[in-house]
Amino acid sequence: MWTRHHKQRNTGRLIVPAITIVFLSYFGFHAYHGEYGINSKYRADERIVELKRKLERTTEDRKELERRVQLLHDGTIEKDMLDEYARRALDYSQPGELTIMRPAS
Repeated sequence: MWTRHHKQRNTGRLIVPAITIVFLSYFGFHAYHGEYGINSKYRADERIVELKRKLERTTEDRKELERRVQLLHDGTIEKDMLDEYARRALDYSQPGELTIMRPAS
């Protein structure tokens, strides 16, 4: 009578931990790098700071434009403002004048 002896293998014990490690790695990676992950929170915070700076600059520009418009709307137009706008619109200068055009800042 023949008897078969099977060697006991340890591979069965490693399947569940291996699958667990794969799942934890997958979800851990996406928790950090995903669209709503930890890394995206830091990028969003940096974007908020950048946009706040841009808002401050835009607000300052708007206040400057409002100040310049107020000089034109108070009933009496200042001669310097009228002269500046007319020269810029008509591209006009006196014969003895030197005109230096600077780009708008």
